[in-house]
Amino acid sequence: MFLFTCGIPLFFLETSLGQFTSQGGITCWRKICPLFEGLGYGSQVVVLYTGVYYIIILAWAFLYLFSSFSSELPWASCNNYWNTELRKSNITEYSPEKSTSPVIEFWERILGLSEGIEQIGNVRWDLALCLLLAWIICYFCVWKGVKSTGKVVYFTATFPYLMLVVLLVRGVTLPGAKNGIIFYLYPDPTRLTDPQVWMDAGSQIFYSYGVCTGVLTALGSYNKYDNNCYRDCVYLCLLNSLTSFVAGFAIFSVLGFMADEQGMDISMVAESGPGLAFIAYPRAVALMPLPQLWAIFFFIMIIFLGLDSEFVYHEALVTAISDMYPSFFQTGHRRKFLLLFISAASFLVGLLMVTEVRVTNENTKMVD
Repeated sequence: MFLFTCGIPLFFLETSLGQFTSQGGITCWRKICPLFEGLGYGSQVVVLYTGVYYIIILAWAFLYLFSSFSSELPWASCNNYWNTELRKSNITEYSPEKSTSPVIEFWERILGLSEGIEQIGNVRWDLALCLLLAWIICYFCVWKGVKSTGKVVYFTATFPYLMLVVLLVRGVTLPGAKNGIIFYLYPDPTRLTDPQVWMDAGSQIFYSYGVCTGVLTALGSYNKYDNNCYRDCVYLCLLNSLTSFVAGFAIFSVLGFMADEQGMDISMVAESGPGLAFIAYPRAVALMPLPQLWAIFFFIMIIFLGLDSEFVYHEALVTAISDMYPSFFQTGHRRKFLLLFISAASFLVGLLMVTEVRVTNENTKMVD
């Protein structure tokens, strides 16, 4: 709650800055204080970097989504060519003491793990094609500016809520869901003394709000001058926190089911970050009836959520650049070509992030 209340003023200040100046994340500072224009350039560098790497998550999600249409989920068994020779007969035999499991091996196959950052390896063309698909979708959703983005977001922002409700209803009806929800609602108070917990919470709040990147400034610049942006900011922050709270029930009910199925403590299966979206949840889905259906629902939700964030990054970047040279970029189709150039260049840079390296160790065989 403390971090929530701290985030609202920042959210409001950036939005009101764009609304007052009707400028993007760089030129807004020229009207307020030209000395701070460097802050705008720095924020757009952050936006550019974030847009390049964030869309890789969409490529992973697309590959998982396409794999979900198979007759058997590829991470549900050890009957695939990439699994280790010491195969387990059933996914429910997984235990944390064992070195690997089908879902982890599938995730490592997606990543193509290497032994160091200096080893790049070859481009994974399945991931590269998924990355290209993500960029094409993103480009055509943003190419006409807020006129097209606003219409697309009506669907991409609301459809995940429908998927969330479906997954929530399914999750709370699973055996063991109650234990997962209790684990979610009754955390360990002693963890509040850990500074890392506060750092993670603060990072999540400020990242989900998009503050200090110029994104809110760019979006606010399209508001009417007399728009009540303070009211909008409070409502959006409340909606963001409420959505996260409700999503916790959908996630932890499924984790409780997985812990019940495997006879493990809920703390042993609860993960965060990519481990939750691409390891823990797919493993739980594989244990459900009709696993392909729930996997498709889940990864469609992940894709739409990711697209919403990617739209904002590129809208902010293009707005900032076009506002610097309005006479050039705001005539004809030059703004669309600017977005196409940024998207194409970002895709080429992103190819470095979908490479793989053949890894061999005592726990994992050669990854093809």
